[in-house]
Amino acid sequence: MQTQFSQPGFRSRIIQHRRNMRMFFVHRKYGLRNVHNTFFLAEPALVKPDLVAGAYSYIGPGSYMCLNVKLGKYVSIGPQCAILGGDHRMDIPGVPIGFSGRPEHTPETVIEDDVWIGFRVTVVAGVRIGRGAVVAAGSVVTKDVEPYSIVGGVPAKPISRRFTEAQDIETHDQMLSEPAMHGDYCAPKRPKKS
Repeated sequence: MQTQFSQPGFRSRIIQHRRNMRMFFVHRKYGLRNVHNTFFLAEPALVKPDLVAGAYSYIGPGSYMCLNVKLGKYVSIGPQCAILGGDHRMDIPGVPIGFSGRPEHTPETVIEDDVWIGFRVTVVAGVRIGRGAVVAAGSVVTKDVEPYSIVGGVPAKPISRRFTEAQDIETHDQMLSEPAMHGDYCAPKRPKKS
């Protein structure tokens, strides 16, 4: 006789419910009103309340996000990453930077759908990282990154392409254009039963 606790998927539903409840309170704590309810913020982190984040996006612990950052869906930002810059005036002669104040507008930083940013990456404010791109750990991104490219280094430069076949890019673009699908973060894929 099966109980409700032995039904397949019960444990994962409980874990997902706990996670959703925790994120509800984290979103409120940080004042995040423009993030999808599936957005996951690993604490501790420092993010500005104007952050925009799509479905199933993730920011790792110890990360810092400046003003005017937009994340697409399925974005994964590793631990100790920083999106920074545009937060001090440097153009006033005779005044120390610390006393110069802040500019009126921080440039918009856009990280498009399905981007993976590795451990301890720094992204300069105002950069656009194209959909499906991968940024290697420890990199410093100072310029826009092309979609589906793999970049790394200081400053980050192209290393490779995520997909080399046009059909693969088309298939992936089609998936990203559809509404967000439900999934478990980094869950191992289970073989299908025949």
